[in-house]
Amino acid sequence: MKTLLLRLAGPMQSWGTDSRFTIRETGLEPSKSGVIGLLCAALGKPKNDPQRPEDTDLPECPALSRLASLRMGVRLDRPGVLLNDYHTVGGVNRPDEIGRYGVLTASGKISEHAQLSHRFYLADAVFLVGLQTQRDEDDGLLELLQQKLQRPHWQLCLGRKAFVPSEPTWLPNGLVTASLEEALRSYDWLIGNENAPPEEGLRLSVDADANDYDATVRMDVPLSFGRREFSIRYVKELDPVDALSLKPHQPTTQMEVKDE
Repeated sequence: MKTLLLRLAGPMQSWGTDSRFTIRETGLEPSKSGVIGLLCAALGKPKNDPQRPEDTDLPECPALSRLASLRMGVRLDRPGVLLNDYHTVGGVNRPDEIGRYGVLTASGKISEHAQLSHRFYLADAVFLVGLQTQRDEDDGLLELLQQKLQRPHWQLCLGRKAFVPSEPTWLPNGLVTASLEEALRSYDWLIGNENAPPEEGLRLSVDADANDYDATVRMDVPLSFGRREFSIRYVKELDPVDALSLKPHQPTTQMEVKDE
């Protein structure tokens, strides 16, 4: 049994799952749809490709359903600070209405009035994300993802395209032979000795079964990115991890990413 570990660290992250229109919220930890989208960017898997349907399982481009079947867990090494960014939103330029600029409404008409938008994000957060296959014979998928994260096909982002990682998502020793829970409980603390560890420990949550009485429901399992279709998953919070019991993580240097 293997688990793939990723580091999601950046000055800004946003993991929205249910917000629309002028208020864009964020979850307090990475969503599964956001993490799977990051993996698709690393693989070079497009949202829609008529020559290659999104659920076609190819050696170098696994099906979306196969990626979504990975069991996910998150450890909050640094929760970050919830902040709010204020925007004014324009619309689209229409060839048949040259010179007009505004917001395209549901009726198809253009409103010349700018729309106000409040967008929430997490500042200075650091997460350790684990992905585990359901069957041992699927361990090759994690090996492929570990390879692609080292040399991603497209730019990786932390929930929104403008929010790029400040450190490599790929961890040199991120593919471990352990269960999801064991890997997240034993891997190095990504913050190291920068700050005093929280007294309450590092929060830890993992995918759960539907019959777990203490599980919560989230609508963030991607069925189709092109059609924006999602399904539910069940998540439960485990006992916090004592940061003092973990070794401080050594930063990944550029020299560790070998040229091939």
